[in-house]
Amino acid sequence: MTTNDFWALIYSYVYAFGLLGIIEFIGKKAGWPQWVTRKFVHIGAGMWVWGIWYFFDTWYIGIIPFATFIVLNYIFYRYRIFKTMDEEDSSPGTVYFAFSITLLFLLFWRKGLPQDRVYLAIAPIMAMTWGDALASLIGKGFGRHSYTIFNHTRSWEGSLVMFLVSFFAVFISLNILPGMPSILLPAITAAAVAAIAEGLSPFGTDNLTVPLITACVLWLWLI
Repeated sequence: MTTNDFWALIYSYVYAFGLLGIIEFIGKKAGWPQWVTRKFVHIGAGMWVWGIWYFFDTWYIGIIPFATFIVLNYIFYRYRIFKTMDEEDSSPGTVYFAFSITLLFLLFWRKGLPQDRVYLAIAPIMAMTWGDALASLIGKGFGRHSYTIFNHTRSWEGSLVMFLVSFFAVFISLNILPGMPSILLPAITAAAVAAIAEGLSPFGTDNLTVPLITACVLWLWLI
């Protein structure tokens, strides 16, 4: 472990608990419903993958924060510690969220090594982070045309937002990360698959299906 790794671990946990505390406080003061605060936590947590990629020197140290939150999120979910994240009828989606991020970084991130394919981790995570969150917020807030699959109801408006936001999230991520050209068609395909996966996934499992299936699509295109 390098000195940068040590401080990056500190930054990660300060960021995570600071995010939960701040959104918990603002949510209560503003009177936001739980499904809104949960999505703000979702976005804030997902965006920290850029911090992981930037601050850590060693890839296997860098996966520790999200790996520990697989356990911590289960504890938070089981005992409803943070109301911003979990209520009585909440799904264990936060656990799936941390698991999928950990798995993708474990599979594809090798910082400083020739086999590094971190774009196959970060781009799908951004589709989940922004696409899923905004699809839920806009779909629940403004959706007027619904459909039901596996006893789970979503809106067509939300699914459209999922596709559009996922496309931009994947496209921008691929262009930010080193060594990747401007790639349009893979981003469109990945976004379409992400939107379908989100629409078909019940009870929080979209936090597994969206990033993992999106990663598979990008892998087929880019490897």
